[in-house]
Amino acid sequence: MIHRALLAAAAGIVAALAVAAPASAHGGDAPDGTNYRTAVTTVTPAVDGLTVRAVEAGARIELVNRGDRTIEVLGYEGEPYLEVRPDGVYQNLRSPAAYLNETLAGDTQPPVSADPTLPPSWQRISTEPVARWHDHRSHWMSATPPPDVRADPSRTHRVRDWVVPLRDGVSPVEIRGTLDWVPPPSPGLWWAVSLLGALAVGALGLLAAESRAGRAATVGLATLATSGGVLAIVYAVARELDAGATTVGPILQGLLVGQVWPLLAGLGAIAAAGYALARRTATDFALALAGACLAIFGGAANAAVFVRSIAPVPGPAAMARTAIAVVVAAGAGMALAGALRMHAASRAFQASHAPALDAAAPDAPADGEDVPATGPRPASAGADPA
Repeated sequence: MIHRALLAAAAGIVAALAVAAPASAHGGDAPDGTNYRTAVTTVTPAVDGLTVRAVEAGARIELVNRGDRTIEVLGYEGEPYLEVRPDGVYQNLRSPAAYLNETLAGDTQPPVSADPTLPPSWQRISTEPVARWHDHRSHWMSATPPPDVRADPSRTHRVRDWVVPLRDGVSPVEIRGTLDWVPPPSPGLWWAVSLLGALAVGALGLLAAESRAGRAATVGLATLATSGGVLAIVYAVARELDAGATTVGPILQGLLVGQVWPLLAGLGAIAAAGYALARRTATDFALALAGACLAIFGGAANAAVFVRSIAPVPGPAAMARTAIAVVVAAGAGMALAGALRMHAASRAFQASHAPALDAAAPDAPADGEDVPATGPRPASAGADPA
């Protein structure tokens, strides 16, 4: 029965991934956070079935066309760049934007064939009428902040208002939005909270595992492992939602492609919690190993939110920072508690076996006492070897 259930689950995952559209995948260069807030404010004039928003912490623009007409996105020189048709998304291979928009840094050199003055050469890139692309008009490209930000980085600044031109047939349409600098948080505060939490959790490892208090501590560690694991998974799913995924297939695809380590770390922590509650002999090792993986892959890997004001998840950035702080504290605390318990168990084992080891050891000879030979004695000089 279990074997059949596993096969059915695997088949469901494969089927979900098979129907996921290529454009739904999480961007390979999606930022872990940023201090620039990109927002879509209006689409002028409004078009039936057309919705636009910023995704991946503002790194991409998402355009969904549920209408029955083609919407065309124009490139940086006013050339046709994308066509979002009812049957999918098409890209003009002769548009320089098709290459410049491949990465967030815009560092892909367009080929000689990318001539915006030539007639479009359309290539289908998605079977769904959903386009997501890096549009460098909507985010800050330089590593150096704008002058106003450099003068006073402690307050919010409007960097610019941006426009991305579209065409609905022959009618012009504009996506309008804003780009703002948002001051980053204090990373020291969030790291201090995380590390103090880890020490508090790790202190549970000082309680003897077989004592009543130690057994209660094991339940507490299992609860924290479950909470940290669930938060790590929820954060990974939230990143896919922020990247534009809205259904099970694209979410699973994004998790397995871009969030596999946080996902596995979260599942491992939950498994270690069940292992601990079952009071298995290797509970301490399981908690230590799962906690270390959770702290590294689920927590520290996402700790950019401690130094960035805009988190790559829906909702307030403070909630994202709190979630990552809990994951770091739970994971590092589990690792510390497991290590302390294993150390205590090792010392107890050595202490309990010390008398037996002493009894098994040969008595040391007293001072001046001859040590009897234990090997064969050499034959005396001149003795008959027979």
